[in-house]
Amino acid sequence: MKLVSFLHQERRRIGRLFDDQVLDLSVACPGLPTDLRGLLAAGDDAMAQVRAAEPVAHAMIPLAAVRLLAPVPDPSKYLAIGMNYRDHIEESARKGIKTPETQIWFNKQVSCVCGPLDPVHKPAISDLLDYEIELCVVIGRTCRHVSEADALSVVAGYMVANDFSVRDVQWASPTWTLGKSFDTHGPVGPWLVTADEVPDPQALRMRLLVNGEVRQDASTALMLYGVRQQIAHLTRIMTLYPGDLIATGTPMGVAAGLQPPRYLAVGDVVRAEIEGLGHLENRVIDEPR
Repeated sequence: MKLVSFLHQERRRIGRLFDDQVLDLSVACPGLPTDLRGLLAAGDDAMAQVRAAEPVAHAMIPLAAVRLLAPVPDPSKYLAIGMNYRDHIEESARKGIKTPETQIWFNKQVSCVCGPLDPVHKPAISDLLDYEIELCVVIGRTCRHVSEADALSVVAGYMVANDFSVRDVQWASPTWTLGKSFDTHGPVGPWLVTADEVPDPQALRMRLLVNGEVRQDASTALMLYGVRQQIAHLTRIMTLYPGDLIATGTPMGVAAGLQPPRYLAVGDVVRAEIEGLGHLENRVIDEPR
């Protein structure tokens, strides 16, 4: 099942995707929450109603007629793990970045979240704008102290994420949060694919292209710490809530790792795609003054 947040006729709504049509859940299931985070928090009964909803004609909207938004536009947390792909660790070592001895986590501030087709700002203060394709995990239930064995049971589903990064700001601080949190630098989507449609999150092909040129091409199998380990680690420390986002790391091929580096410029179009999850496509524009 694919769930979307969308804008249609100036109204924000959530829906279920049926091929190239969106079932407007505010019409098909009027008693349910009208935002995806609220729907996830409402639990299994609410999700069962969505699964049972029929694609009736009066509740269907052509996908081409809506603007897709970030599926969860207002997560309480957006957590991201750094240096989590073996090949990315190798390319980063050339810049003197050490192999991590444990999971390395940082926040992307939630104000960076934007839609799957939204423009991304090139900051006025930097020319070192980089991309990072990532598998994004969406938490489905409130959880703490989750074992690795049970970790996938708290996952609502998966999305594509692009962890845009401003490298000079990132490297100037002992924490990476500022360089990862510029407005528009967290596009996610295009929809939430529920966990039952992704039997193994460690077996997905992922690619990122800049202006049609492949820059990253890898598999989630290359993660140093898999999704289960990440959730178990995080929930030893904090409570995760429905709609929380976890970006699971990026493979080699980032702009900073190329010889010479090839950072993004205004006008570049960045497409990030993951097998079975869809794609993001974001054009780089100047940051509005």
